Amino acid sequence: MVASSRGFTTQLELKLSTLFISYGLAPSKKKRMCFPRDPLTILSRISCCCSEPVVPVRRGSGSGKSNEKVEDWRFDSKKSPHRVRVQASSAMPFASAQSRFTSKQEKFYSRCTPRNSGPQSRDTPPKRDTGIANEKDWGISLLNESVNESGTNEDGSTWYQESGEDLGENGHRCRWTRMGGKSHDGSSEWKETWWEKSDWSGYKELGVEKSGRNAEGDSWWETWQEVLHQDEWSNLARIERSAQKEAKSGSENAGWHEKWWEKYDAKGWTEKGAHKYGRLNEQSWWEKWGEHYDGSGSVLKWTDKWAETELGTKWGDKWEEKFFAGIGSRQGETWHVSPSGERWSRKWGEEHFGNGKVHKYGKSTTGESWDIVVDEETYYESEPHYGWADVVGDSSQLLSIQPRERPPGVYPPLDFGSSPRPGDDQSDKPPTSAS
Repeated sequence: MVASSRGFTTQLELKLSTLFISYGLAPSKKKRMCFPRDPLTILSRISCCCSEPVVPVRRGSGSGKSNEKVEDWRFDSKKSPHRVRVQASSAMPFASAQSRFTSKQEKFYSRCTPRNSGPQSRDTPPKRDTGIANEKDWGISLLNESVNESGTNEDGSTWYQESGEDLGENGHRCRWTRMGGKSHDGSSEWKETWWEKSDWSGYKELGVEKSGRNAEGDSWWETWQEVLHQDEWSNLARIERSAQKEAKSGSENAGWHEKWWEKYDAKGWTEKGAHKYGRLNEQSWWEKWGEHYDGSGSVLKWTDKWAETELGTKWGDKWEEKFFAGIGSRQGETWHVSPSGERWSRKWGEEHFGNGKVHKYGKSTTGESWDIVVDEETYYESEPHYGWADVVGDSSQLLSIQPRERPPGVYPPLDFGSSPRPGDDQSDKPPTSAS
């Protein structure tokens, strides 16, 4: 049976609504997923924006009566009913600042790089919540000869382009191209570097790094990397992709940073995750999430999101799910701390037995509690929607990198134990505490 304190819940919602409105926290549109049925197990998405005063919010969900509301924290669902992926998405995305940056950059590049005068940069501020791009989106094209050239355009802006090749031990080779430009007064600048690496062990790497700034002081930086290597512990081929992105405002205390990674091996083992941070003046927010698939049907997913203001208000939620062969669990917590230190939280959990029965339980600091068993289908994804076959198909340029010719009788050194076993990296593990 469920024992609840509806009167307190209503008062809490009114207080939270007043708090969010006073800080300009606007709700965003969200979609329901196919599970679970219990609204207490529904989570929200955290919003992040550097140009508008938008911070993650909770919103009330009516239960039929205006004075009976519960907090509604929702997932974002994909096309497949078995695919559930929590994403950070801003109610008012970075579009205004993005457009502002882009327009300034386009004006600068059109002045800085007239046709046939030098490298045509495609450098623009990175976009939030776009994950890891495929290699074809970068258009990496390395020169086959060494180049070192520069020039000045009619408007006084300058440009340069360099390319070369570095050689090292064990057949190491790095081919690279660097390019960039500045406005006539140096107030605007862009840089971009492409590279590919290889050695006799079969290691291959493709990468990009770019950065820029404009006359208003706005700046951005982005790096992307794709690697093929043989895992020392499993001896399986592995492809790893990663990206980091950030942007900062030159006119206010605002900015954001994201780190994304994906790892795949030939037997279906997959790991994905992201760390995100954003700030807009007195408001800050964070998000971390991870996905782990062992290739044999076992899956672990988790998300931890929280936000705070300089006045001391804090709030967030987290959840975790583990499944194998139709049996598993979900658990999570939603919490809030007032400037005076008063804490509210609601914890929930589910046990899925694989027979159509689900045990649901939970409690809150207001005295709510529930402990029931219901008839309910279990939905989860035992395999990633994007896996080994997909990443191989999207990595043709990486796979086509040609290493240096190896002399007869020369073999690459074997270095066992130089990298941790899969799963030893603690940076993408679920958090141990809620706040």
